[in-house]
Amino acid sequence: MTDALPIVIVGAGPAGIRAAEQLVEAGIRPIVLDEGLRAGGQIYRRPMIDDGRSYRNRYGSEARKAEQLHATFERLRPAIEYRPETLAWNVSGQERGGHLDVMADGVHNQIAFSKLLLCTGATDRVLPFPGWTKPGVFTLGAAQTALKAQGCTVGDRLVFMGSGPLLYLVAWQYMKAGATVAAVLDTAPVRSKIHLVSLFARAPRIVALGLFYGAQLQLSGVKIRYGVRPETVIGADRVEGIRFQASGCTKKLECDAIAYGFALRPETQLADLAGCRFRFEDRDRTWLPERDALGRTSRKDVYVSGDGSGIAGADAAEIDGQLAALAVLNDVGKTVEGDRLRQLVAARARILRQREILENAFPFPRDWFETVPAKTTLCRCEEISIGEVRRAVEAGNIGEINRMKALSRVGMGRCQGRMCSAAATEVLRSIRNVEPQETGRLRAQAPVKPIPLGFGGPLDREAGR
Repeated sequence: MTDALPIVIVGAGPAGIRAAEQLVEAGIRPIVLDEGLRAGGQIYRRPMIDDGRSYRNRYGSEARKAEQLHATFERLRPAIEYRPETLAWNVSGQERGGHLDVMADGVHNQIAFSKLLLCTGATDRVLPFPGWTKPGVFTLGAAQTALKAQGCTVGDRLVFMGSGPLLYLVAWQYMKAGATVAAVLDTAPVRSKIHLVSLFARAPRIVALGLFYGAQLQLSGVKIRYGVRPETVIGADRVEGIRFQASGCTKKLECDAIAYGFALRPETQLADLAGCRFRFEDRDRTWLPERDALGRTSRKDVYVSGDGSGIAGADAAEIDGQLAALAVLNDVGKTVEGDRLRQLVAARARILRQREILENAFPFPRDWFETVPAKTTLCRCEEISIGEVRRAVEAGNIGEINRMKALSRVGMGRCQGRMCSAAATEVLRSIRNVEPQETGRLRAQAPVKPIPLGFGGPLDREAGR
């Protein structure tokens, strides 16, 4: 390799670790940036300090995979430049001259790169409902993080709500941890689960695990309801219960915490800031960076892999990381074995076909905003309600998401639309009675996550600050 600039990997989850492993095997020392304190990503998140729990207790059926991935990373540590607790918040520059803006220990810096591998993962997709901003309401991912990384639960008596395989997994993990699970409220209709029959022929382990989680929950007395729509969170200052509709009846449950989410949303902001072209993905109901089978984007020095390029799960992310690294090696003139490439591409394609079926078993609630009251908060950062957005859309005859942002301020807050953009798109789609791709794509803005307004670093000193 002749480039003097380093190859940089953003993210140290399954995709990032496998990409680093592939590069190290080829004699390359990459820089690996990780927002976390310890590598593993969300699904294989590690505690900040070892707390005595076994891999089986922490990761359940995925214990062996988690242990292997963590062991791989520890083996790689001497051969990579690992930077934990480092936020990459911007990408700029043109091809062959790009750099990342990063923040670590309160200090800003820039990293120039020859090749950039974005393994940024995903976050929860949330939809607003009355009371969702009340203390005691968490996303499924946040609830799982508390359990894995901190060894604690977010409540003593919990309700889990939403749709997707994660719903049942996190509820089961909490039950095994000793928390009382009052109910699992699945927003998908029970008839959608028929798709699991066809999935069983392709991926029997996935279906068997799901059935196991559901059966154990029910045998422990956990109520499972289907086709649910929440009415409101009960409680003045914090969660005391939830009222919801199911089977045409209004029901109420007491709880002190609610964890909810509607599958996952890819983190694509850095790819956007890098200038990569995007396409709309019907399955994920979102815009994704265009990529080839190996993870090359429209920008020749930027590659994407893992859930940040499309939701497919941890197994696919490991494959994706290898593919992206092999693409890099090929592009810098290293010899890459063709048979191995074809095997990895075929394995990834098989998982993607399985994911298509799985999504049908946990469909997105397209009618969500037909029942949510207008006074419900849509954008927490700017405290904008659905009704305010509706009035802005109708007054300005708005049909495009960035125009809606400009006139309503939705997505202008600290999260830069990371948490509300999916819901904002669905609100605009509902008002205009169009498909989500017709509303356009909310453009990313730097910083992709909050950073201090006053910080020390090379750029500050150069500017005389």
